[in-house]
Amino acid sequence: MHKYVSRGAQALALAAVVGMVAGCGLPRSGPNKREIFAGSVLEQGDAFVVTVNSRVTRATSVTPAFGFGANFRNAGVIGSDTISAGDTLVLSVYENVRDDPLLGNTGQRVSLLDQVQVDGEGFIFIPYAGRIRAAGQTPDGLRQAITRKLDTQTPDPQVTVQRAAGDGSTVTVSGAVTGQGVFPIARPTRLLSGMLAAAGGVAIPPETALVRVTRGGHTGKIWLSDLYENPGLDIALRPGDKINVEQDTRSFAVLGATGGQSLVPFETRTLSAIEAIATVGGLTTTLADPTGVFVFRNEPAEIANAVLGRNDLQGDQRFVYVLDLTQPTGMFEARDFAIRDGDTVYVTEAPFVQWQKTLNAITGTAGAASSISSTASGG
Repeated sequence: MHKYVSRGAQALALAAVVGMVAGCGLPRSGPNKREIFAGSVLEQGDAFVVTVNSRVTRATSVTPAFGFGANFRNAGVIGSDTISAGDTLVLSVYENVRDDPLLGNTGQRVSLLDQVQVDGEGFIFIPYAGRIRAAGQTPDGLRQAITRKLDTQTPDPQVTVQRAAGDGSTVTVSGAVTGQGVFPIARPTRLLSGMLAAAGGVAIPPETALVRVTRGGHTGKIWLSDLYENPGLDIALRPGDKINVEQDTRSFAVLGATGGQSLVPFETRTLSAIEAIATVGGLTTTLADPTGVFVFRNEPAEIANAVLGRNDLQGDQRFVYVLDLTQPTGMFEARDFAIRDGDTVYVTEAPFVQWQKTLNAITGTAGAASSISSTASGG
């Protein structure tokens, strides 16, 4: 009777364990392949599930394109000595009279006008010459203009003009540069690349650095690497320009059976699916299903139509791209398929993993059930 009760208790306990495992979901990292495909539009779901091939790769290969508008590109290089509103000038006037000079005291042939500020409208004031437009002129051009004004009042005046950079001929450099500040536009810094060098260069990896220039109400930005590779993008600067160097803010998420699950920033301008997986340590060999690598993305209508060969879709569409790394060309497709900002890369678990979890759960809890039954039988 004792053995009969013991075995009966064990059977009841084991049945209870199996029922519990069957009725409760086991832990896992996310949906399996079957569940993802069940969400397809073909299965009355709300996402297009598309297998990646070379045509799909070409249709989805879109990278951010930046550049400067015509108002930036068409601005010619200003002379390094061009006077601007806000500049400070030093003027000297030599007069060929000793007894009664126009500007100085008796016996003073040289009159120094120091720290002459160019006003907001671009003018300066010279005694006996009045308001003279200085902005846009070179020091030599302004010298001639002042000479003409004074020539009728004092014999053969000799004028010198020296320009010191002021608020009007400077640009502001900020962001991820070695030295932020306000810098004058001088001969070496008339172009964007020269001004960045004057600020000490960028303080972030050049591969992910963006340079933004704001002029008036317009803004343009480019990749730093493009600036150095394409001289045509090295725009001429204007007084008041604001230059900001910023880090690329794009990122993607990696989930599932990979070496790490996290939100990952882009470290290069372009990133493939295989590089994205490698970034977090690759597939977990004991868990991952290499036939179930998925990329979740919202595609704009123009790309969605190109991928599906349609022209009727409007607005953003949900897409799930499927990569099978076990196919003969699977690794090549994953190498060529571009990851974009906001993507979610998800790797499913291999089918046997759930079986293994089930067996572990049954084995572990069955041992607990045996211990319970033994206690119940007094053994």
